[in-house]
Amino acid sequence: MPEQRRIGYRWNLRALMTKQNLWKTTELMPLLKSRGINLSESQVYRLVTSTPERIPARTFAALCDILNCTPNDLFEPFVEMRAAATANAPKRSEDLGIQPGNPIARRVRLVASEDDE
Repeated sequence: MPEQRRIGYRWNLRALMTKQNLWKTTELMPLLKSRGINLSESQVYRLVTSTPERIPARTFAALCDILNCTPNDLFEPFVEMRAAATANAPKRSEDLGIQPGNPIARRVRLVASEDDE
């Protein structure tokens, strides 16, 4: 079984903006607009200050054009975590010692003590 890996990524937009002397998110808005990308101030702010989970391809291409960079400069993937192939969880509950009709958790009945009354 192959090695399991979790992939993360670094979003380098802010660092690339500083190399182009773009210090404010509002400076990026007209540059995006001139390339047909219409984003609100809050959308541009979030794009610059946080790592996006999704980004439209046209926006990504416009950022590369504005910053004179490649996609690899803007978006840098890395291996976040590795696990050996033996780290797989068992596929059957019986492999964990759980048998049908013999649950792990049991129902508990709470009874008020004499002090609570």
